Amino acid sequence: MNPTRRTVLIAGAAAALLPAAPALAAPGTRAATAPYASYWYPDSLPSGSPGSGVTWRSLKAWRAADDPDLAFNAASVPLAARFTPTPANTTARSGQARVQALVSFGPTSANPSQGSPTADYYALTHWAYLDELVFWGGSAGEGLILAPNAPVVDAAHRHGVPVLGNVFLPPAAYGGQLRWTRDLVQKDASGRHPLAAQLVAVAAAYGFDGWFLNAETGGGDSALGTAMLDFVTELKRLAAAKGQRVTWYDAMTVDGAVSWQGALNDRNQAFFRAAGDMFVDFRWSAGSLAASATRAGQLGRDPYELWAGVDVESNGSDSSVNWDAIVPTTKAHITSIGFYRPEWTRNHLPADRRAPEDFHAADDRFWTGRSLDPARPDGTDPWRAPAVSVADRSTVTSVPFASVFNTGHGLRWYEEGAVTSDAPWNHLGLQDRLPSRRWVVRTAGRRPDVSLDFGDAWRGGSSVLVAGELDEPAVLDLYATLLPVTAGTVVELTHRADAGGVNVELAVATAEPDGPGTPPPYTYLPVRPVKPVNWVDRAHAVNAVDEAGTWQTSTVRLTGLSGTVHALGVRLTAPGGGPVRWRLGRVAVRDTAEAPTAPTALRITAATGGDLRFAWNTAPHGAPVRHYELRRLLPDGTRRFLGGTCQRAHFATGLRPEQGEAAARFELRALGELYNASAPVTVTHTW
Repeated sequence: MNPTRRTVLIAGAAAALLPAAPALAAPGTRAATAPYASYWYPDSLPSGSPGSGVTWRSLKAWRAADDPDLAFNAASVPLAARFTPTPANTTARSGQARVQALVSFGPTSANPSQGSPTADYYALTHWAYLDELVFWGGSAGEGLILAPNAPVVDAAHRHGVPVLGNVFLPPAAYGGQLRWTRDLVQKDASGRHPLAAQLVAVAAAYGFDGWFLNAETGGGDSALGTAMLDFVTELKRLAAAKGQRVTWYDAMTVDGAVSWQGALNDRNQAFFRAAGDMFVDFRWSAGSLAASATRAGQLGRDPYELWAGVDVESNGSDSSVNWDAIVPTTKAHITSIGFYRPEWTRNHLPADRRAPEDFHAADDRFWTGRSLDPARPDGTDPWRAPAVSVADRSTVTSVPFASVFNTGHGLRWYEEGAVTSDAPWNHLGLQDRLPSRRWVVRTAGRRPDVSLDFGDAWRGGSSVLVAGELDEPAVLDLYATLLPVTAGTVVELTHRADAGGVNVELAVATAEPDGPGTPPPYTYLPVRPVKPVNWVDRAHAVNAVDEAGTWQTSTVRLTGLSGTVHALGVRLTAPGGGPVRWRLGRVAVRDTAEAPTAPTALRITAATGGDLRFAWNTAPHGAPVRHYELRRLLPDGTRRFLGGTCQRAHFATGLRPEQGEAAARFELRALGELYNASAPVTVTHTW
């Protein structure tokens, strides 16, 4: 991915009254620089000078208090708890194989902390099948230890997936130097490992979940092997005390040599026992994996703590894999799956076909399979997609819950159905909790196509589009949930018919299906009847047409239902038959709609020409904050959207005075889970 040095700048045109008495920026602010994801060497730095745009740093010298970009890089979304609903098919299993992914989201250096102005980005959305994400990267010329950037961690945590930073000690052929391995495992005068403590401190300060250790620099001896084992043992002990995890890559052996085993055996089992999990190198065979699983059991360990490496960097879902060696269909799974570089789903596309729709089509094929419907997997598909073998998970367990089906990137930015920018963008931290089963459609007729579409949206960059003949009613599963129902619980849908008449019903299940592969026991509540509006049963639904275009928001009361909502969906009927195009832009489940309290102390901490660094404090009380949005208040009374972030800092670039403007004014609002906004807090910057 080509690095970029610009932060997304989205221009809006929503009219607004200017707040009175804005706060002034503190005088003497320092120079503003763009923040990037952090990377380090263990201790000593390379000889010579770093390349353009590269900063050489020593992890041993790092201190959180001295980190100027920490506020931009520290994740803010806690790791969500998740549950496993009844599987959508009879082949997916829970409690057996898990899935890990080693993903390079960008370059080691110049990887933006808070998104960039392009939609061409690996916007991973199939978190429901993942159990661990590794922020892959590192190079001898830039840095070897990578801390995940905040947008990736926030998106993963929202879906209950832990994220690991990467420690990469490269082979000598790629510039690796054995001194960096020795730096990592050094001891201080008290016999402790200062770099182990530093790794744990970084993960705690940045808000991610531990480390993936990949020691591939050859030339070591048994003394180095012993030193590495001692280091891993201490790292795991310190990490466990902070709720962090450690995964070991099958490369260095106990004698200090680098010799990829493709198995758990005498040469690496000490590292497996010291760490939490182990990524088994791609050299495995059916026999070596079976023996590894047996050995793990003999060590008192779960065989699913072994990730069998599956290299998909070159061929993705066209890769040839002996799936029966990992996840056989006729007996218990052998080990877990470790995907190496599944961002192939983006990278293999030609430059002129990297539109979000092209990427998501390839990504859906990778994670769901050729049928593109996890409820009816294609048994003849040579690619055994995770949805075929692994049960999906969900984090939708509390009210309020809302989604505008934002994937974290888009071709434009929308607010309440209106385009407020035609600039492409990405920021994974703004991604919603997305439907885990994409896409389960149940119909006796022709199955319509369902996709995350970027041609229109209610908010953010995308909406759900259902398109097809719809010659019979079709039920679309949206969310597996565990949402409590009270007397005041309502579900809101914001939707639109682009072509053809569509009768919409909300599908609500207050119990689990009878078994894997069977549909939820839905109750159907009217949302958008095709009869005149006075026909609507107002005990169930109240419809209101929004001012922005043809989007319609319907509020459905769960009258007569009680207990827990286990599944949400919609049933669509086309009374006239024929082709339809129907969009869903928002779903929300709520009892009340409390807005968050405004943030405080908005300030400009650094300024260089039109580049500004903003910071603020969170409100000590009030409803939870989903993210923050920063806008510029223009002299004509309009607001210009500068960006959104989950962090308490934001960098804006390329700003310039409007005609006759002596000072620029900015406002910040906190947004809640329902996308309801707080009152603004403001600051002024004198040009």
